[in-house]
Amino acid sequence: MAKGKTNAMRMLDAQKVDYELITYDNQDGKIDGVSVAAKIGKDPEAVYKTLVAQGHSKQIYVFIIPVAEELDLKKAAKAAGEKKVEMIPVKDIQKLTGYIRGGCSPVGMKKQYPSFVDAKAAGLDLIIVSGGKIGMQMELKAEELQKAIGAELADLIK
Repeated sequence: MAKGKTNAMRMLDAQKVDYELITYDNQDGKIDGVSVAAKIGKDPEAVYKTLVAQGHSKQIYVFIIPVAEELDLKKAAKAAGEKKVEMIPVKDIQKLTGYIRGGCSPVGMKKQYPSFVDAKAAGLDLIIVSGGKIGMQMELKAEELQKAIGAELADLIK
């Protein structure tokens, strides 16, 4: 099991945001969001994945959507006020965020990029996102996540 605090946890601690750390076994290599939701016994509707994209302007954006859903790039571009956005290559995730694929938290990235949470989160009390390491998830109040990263709600999914 992964131990120690991640940047995501340190940032929430610094902002005095309450969160619950949830760990799971990733030895089987199943680290996709739907598998993780099943492993931690949570409804996939409350477990969100963090996607990193780049706009036509070259600005980096972060989109946080339910794990079982797919990002609609047109809706994402509209939310970001861009002509279009494209997912960044997996190889660039760590360079841009400080996190690796499968352990990319929307909190505590190298830089605070403009972030958008899917509008479905408005109906949630608690949201679960990556804790910043594969094998770690954080559960916190959805509105506190938005506040912590300055995210806007937007319609983002297909």
